Amino acid sequence: MEPVMLDDRPIPRRTMLGILVALGAGVSMTGGWRRAAPIPITVYKDPACQCCTKWVAHLASNGFAPVTHDRSDMDDVKNTMGIPVALRSCHTAIVGSMLLEGHVPASDIKRALTTSRRQVFGLAVPGMPAGSPGMEGAGRRDRYNVIAFTTAGVTSVFAAHS
Repeated sequence: MEPVMLDDRPIPRRTMLGILVALGAGVSMTGGWRRAAPIPITVYKDPACQCCTKWVAHLASNGFAPVTHDRSDMDDVKNTMGIPVALRSCHTAIVGSMLLEGHVPASDIKRALTTSRRQVFGLAVPGMPAGSPGMEGAGRRDRYNVIAFTTAGVTSVFAAHS
């Protein structure tokens, strides 16, 4: 194995092996972090919807591994999954055993996945509030709530954003 060159100076083999071992173990040379595996998430969206595509990009840049399914029958998808009509938005997703509806921030999804959800069936951001993930731009930010919902139709505010 030839030494790797940096600024025309070889990096000693021992140093290179240490770097490779640290990267392979997910540990930085300075701190001991471990990169978590991406969280699988399945997203159902209309193929023409740009904000859905932006939300998927938000997920991908925040530790999720989205798999998208373009569907023109989103009302049927939502009906089949049991998304309450009052909580509906443009796209629907499944992560683990939890449903997601609309522009739910990745940080709220992660928090819901790591806390005791006590019969929470899903999270929703009704409508399409400006400034929510995927709806950025135009210089406007609406206040909005992430709503938790149960199979019995009980709702509560999971998170508030402004």
